[in-house]
Amino acid sequence: MLYIISTPIGNLGDITLRALETLKSVDAVLCEDTRVTAGLLDHFNIKKRLISLNAQNENNKTARIIEFLKSGETIALVSDAGTPSISDPGIRLISEVIKNNIKVVPIPGVSAPITALTIAGLPTDTFSFDGFIPQKKGRQKYLSSLLTNERTAVFFESSHRIEKLINELAVVIPDRKMAVCRELTKMHEEVWRGTAAQIKEAFPAYIIKGEFVVLISPVWWK
Repeated sequence: MLYIISTPIGNLGDITLRALETLKSVDAVLCEDTRVTAGLLDHFNIKKRLISLNAQNENNKTARIIEFLKSGETIALVSDAGTPSISDPGIRLISEVIKNNIKVVPIPGVSAPITALTIAGLPTDTFSFDGFIPQKKGRQKYLSSLLTNERTAVFFESSHRIEKLINELAVVIPDRKMAVCRELTKMHEEVWRGTAAQIKEAFPAYIIKGEFVVLISPVWWK
């Protein structure tokens, strides 16, 4: 059996009781960075065999993990933060596990896109999640598509490009309502809300570290 376990995106208190119970019961834990997951498990006094599974090695390790599962082991898949396979490694493994008729069980919890949607003040009945938008090729095409977008757009942006993105949005869709969320659930959590032009004026001039979720309202939202 393969468990897909959501872990906190910042505040460790957000982990679920079911997630902790499952982590205690499995034979091994697949994780992006063993150091990050070791820190999480140590915090809750859980000792488990950790196996690295990331974007670089997922293809090569999938067959071996399926062998472990077929031999009777129960394994958990976690990401560094949030829900595995949502802009994180794991989807290829999950797909192959399903093909091999091995049960996949979700242990739900925190997801940064959903967390951001709950506090943005933008429509949530229909939305698209676009992961990290293109850095170069296809970037302008994506930004231009927001001019006629009929649903709330949710995506990630890095601290290295967030200022550039806000400047671009202030040009392409200056009057569109949006929200920029930084370091959700962490000590330095911040949320900027308003039009793209307003957020550009309010956004700090200094370089900001952290993880960002950006939300853009649909064209019809006022």
